[in-house]
Amino acid sequence: MDSTLPHYSRAQLALRNGQDRPEIWVAFQGKIYDMSHSRLWKNGKHYEHWAGQDLSDELKDAPHTAQVFDKYQAIGKLT
Repeated sequence: MDSTLPHYSRAQLALRNGQDRPEIWVAFQGKIYDMSHSRLWKNGKHYEHWAGQDLSDELKDAPHTAQVFDKYQAIGKLT
């Protein structure tokens, strides 16, 4: 992981759910990604998944692989 990325707690991540603040963040395998500009995450929801949380365990139910996160820049680390 990039050691220069800022660290965020789960509580800080939870606030970036597209509801409480305009930012739409999700965590995956210890990294936090900003999905605010993704049309697939409108209002902080992507199918049955909600932003502001760690989605690592939910990927097994997704129709795509972890490579989908390669399209987005990691903006932080989940602590």
